[in-house]
Amino acid sequence: MKFRDRLTFQHAQPASEESQDELRILKREINLARNIQTRLLNAEAPKLISGEVIGSSIPARLIGGDYFDFYTLTNGKIRIVIGDVMGKGIPAAMLMILTRGAFRSAAESTRGPGETLTAMNNALYKDLRSLKSFVTVFCADWDPKLGILTFANAGHNLPLYLEENNVKELPRAKGVMLGGLPNQVYQEKQIYLKPTQTVYFYTDGIVEAQNPEGEQFRLERLIRTLLQNQGKSVQELEKAVVHAVFQFMNGMNQKDDITMVILQVGEHSTDIFCYNSPMIQLEGGQA
Repeated sequence: MKFRDRLTFQHAQPASEESQDELRILKREINLARNIQTRLLNAEAPKLISGEVIGSSIPARLIGGDYFDFYTLTNGKIRIVIGDVMGKGIPAAMLMILTRGAFRSAAESTRGPGETLTAMNNALYKDLRSLKSFVTVFCADWDPKLGILTFANAGHNLPLYLEENNVKELPRAKGVMLGGLPNQVYQEKQIYLKPTQTVYFYTDGIVEAQNPEGEQFRLERLIRTLLQNQGKSVQELEKAVVHAVFQFMNGMNQKDDITMVILQVGEHSTDIFCYNSPMIQLEGGQA
């Protein structure tokens, strides 16, 4: 997994020495918050003997509200989650940390993605309602031995899967966003994935990225990009999507976090191990 920050803290120099001290303290605290978030999003990622999975996030500001995570289950499956907190910047980042805690706690005690989302909503509902916020989340269990992806959705973008020069959305699973309604039961669905297939999880910062004319990148361009790069490694596919999005933006400021998880299926009946995935720096010193 990698978490990359494209921005640096900038602010006009204040007039007084006292305000300069306050600015230095604020800058230090924001950078500390960014480092904490970076470490959390660079936690242990699963390594598949056959196949591969990666995640990446590019915040629109110093710190972001998008979230992705992996959790290795005792039955040999891997639990994947991707989410998008309403809002941007520090408030969204704080809610992202709460979301991460709720996922990690739920992943240890629930049997599937549907139960995981139910537990997360139960844990977060009161806080999200009091803050007038919500989180969209997609959760999936990948079974590399059987080749089955079981998933549930809390109001998030449906992931895409690539097969034989075609891109489709996963079957629709009903479920409201976390914080939307109390006592929710989230529907689970399953799909069988053949070797070499790729599943692409993403947040709306990709499809809603805008160019100078105000046009959005949209799902059609994302699908076209995935088709043009079908058969490439997960790392190459991730770089191709990021390049396509920023080329389309043509110098426009990034308005929303850009986050993705890519699962590439290998031969079935594999085992899962864990390793620490390094951060990948962008060209020009940007991370």
